[in-house]
Amino acid sequence: MPLTRISLARGKSPDDLRALSDSLHRALVEAFDVPPDDRFQIIQQHEPGELVFDRTYLGGPRSDDFVLFQITAGRPRSAATKAAFYRRLVECLAEVPGIRPEDVMVVISTTQLDDWSFAGGVASMVQDGGGAR
Repeated sequence: MPLTRISLARGKSPDDLRALSDSLHRALVEAFDVPPDDRFQIIQQHEPGELVFDRTYLGGPRSDDFVLFQITAGRPRSAATKAAFYRRLVECLAEVPGIRPEDVMVVISTTQLDDWSFAGGVASMVQDGGGAR
């Protein structure tokens, strides 16, 4: 049930955005214990000057292809699971759409189950037998 905001510079093609989305989802399913049909993403493309990042802080060098993934998850994952996810994500993104690992930043935040309402005005994960993913 993660929700991911993907921030990057404006100018990528629809095919590149689809590949970015697909690669993220593949890594989430393979390494972050997310069901295949659990896909919620927001892709935000920014004009020059609207996505500010340091080119070398704790990594890099970062290029203009820098991408920030802000993942809000409904339950915590172990450090080992997160590390495996980070590795799998950069592998998938390097394959398609061809993003360098140095250009990928990930921030994971967690919430409580009753912080989510998927539809119908109900706390979907605590009512009607819903469970954490």
